[in-house]
Amino acid sequence: MTDQATDQEIVQRVRSGETALFEVLMRRHNQRVYRVARAVVKDEMEAEDVMQQAYINAYLHLTQFEDRAQFSTWLTRIVVREALARRRRSKPEEPVDTFDHARTEQPDPEHQAYAGELGRLIEGAIDVLPEAYRVVFMLREVEGLSTAETADTLELGEEAVKTRLHRARAMVRRVIRERLGGATPAVFQFAAPRCDRVVAGVLARVREISRGTQKITAAATSNSSK
Repeated sequence: MTDQATDQEIVQRVRSGETALFEVLMRRHNQRVYRVARAVVKDEMEAEDVMQQAYINAYLHLTQFEDRAQFSTWLTRIVVREALARRRRSKPEEPVDTFDHARTEQPDPEHQAYAGELGRLIEGAIDVLPEAYRVVFMLREVEGLSTAETADTLELGEEAVKTRLHRARAMVRRVIRERLGGATPAVFQFAAPRCDRVVAGVLARVREISRGTQKITAAATSNSSK
């Protein structure tokens, strides 16, 4: 049974040739992967593109995963790097150090349309955070990672994580005041149809990669036997 298997055990089986089991890892971590990608690129469809590429990157580099680390942390680092790289290619850097940023930038029309819904209000408040604060807030408050886990994931010092989180909280409170509460785990949900779409796309790529590898191996074996 794969339901009880650890991430590390699944990774070992994928490395050994059970490539279809990569789906188990994706479905376990899709929610976090989406939230992290969404925190950086601020666009739902682009976040899906980031997810698919990040999963392909992870699959291609599974041999680099070290069992002493948590797979979720290793995967999240890959997602962050892919999202930041994509964002740098498409947009200029955002300012990072002003509290006025949250006051002056207005929510887009999509978020205004959901102004009566608390989850959407929270999403709007998160979206106006500068990128460096937004990613930390998403990992700590929405995903529930510890300071140490967030620092490890983003390759920051723990004090930097604490400072950014403190400022992010202040900005979010300024937007939604006391309505922050315990509703944050419900925001940026990754619904089943979207989960299936990402998984299907990645698995199709994984099968292509696997077939290509098998052809190369077969050719090499044939040549060596001549």
